[in-house]
Amino acid sequence: MVGALFVVGSSVMDSCLCKDAHTRSKKKILGSARKLELGSSFAGSGIVFRLSSKRVPRIANRRSKRKLLIVSEDVAGNYDDTFGDVKTQLINYFTYKAVRTVLHQLYEMNPPRYTWFYNYVVSNRPTDGKRFLRKLGKENQELAERVMITRLHLYGKWIKKCDHGKIYQDISDENLALMRERLMETVIWPSDDSSSELIG
Repeated sequence: MVGALFVVGSSVMDSCLCKDAHTRSKKKILGSARKLELGSSFAGSGIVFRLSSKRVPRIANRRSKRKLLIVSEDVAGNYDDTFGDVKTQLINYFTYKAVRTVLHQLYEMNPPRYTWFYNYVVSNRPTDGKRFLRKLGKENQELAERVMITRLHLYGKWIKKCDHGKIYQDISDENLALMRERLMETVIWPSDDSSSELIG
C-alpha cells in the first residue's frame, strides 16, 4: 500500500516514487496510528521517517539541508478495507441514470409532469443521489419512489450484464495503451538523413 510521497529539500527527486526490486515495505500498528516504512535503492541514502498523518505537516515545514523522505499513507486515499467511495459513486450514477430514464418516460407519456420534473432536475442536480431523492420525496413522493424503483431496476440489469473479467481486461488494455503512447512520445527516433549518409 502506498500513500503519498513527499520529498523535502531534494533537487534530484521532484515527486517520483519508483518501486523496484529492492523496495521493501513494512507496516506497523502502534496504538491507533498506522505507520509505513518504505525504502528503495532509487531513493538513495536519505533519511526515511515512519509517520502518521498527524506528524507530516510539522516535519514537512522544517527547513533542513538534509534530504528528508516522508511517507504518509493517509493523504491519497486508503483502499485497504473498503471501497465506500466507489460504492457511493455507483449509487449516485445509477440515480442519475434513473432520473434520465424517468424523464424520457414522462416526456412520452405525461408532458406536464415531464415539464415539472425537468425544471426540478435543473434546479436540483442529481449529483448526490441520497440528497436529491430526499428533497424530491418532500416535493413529489410518487416521482421519488419511481426514481428509486428505476434505479434499483437499472442496477439489477447492469449486474446481470456486467462482466467483471472483461472490465478488468479493458482497464488493463487501456493502461497498457496509455503507457505505450507515453513511451512513443518520449522516445527520440534517429532521423532518416543520418542513416542514409552512413550507407552511401
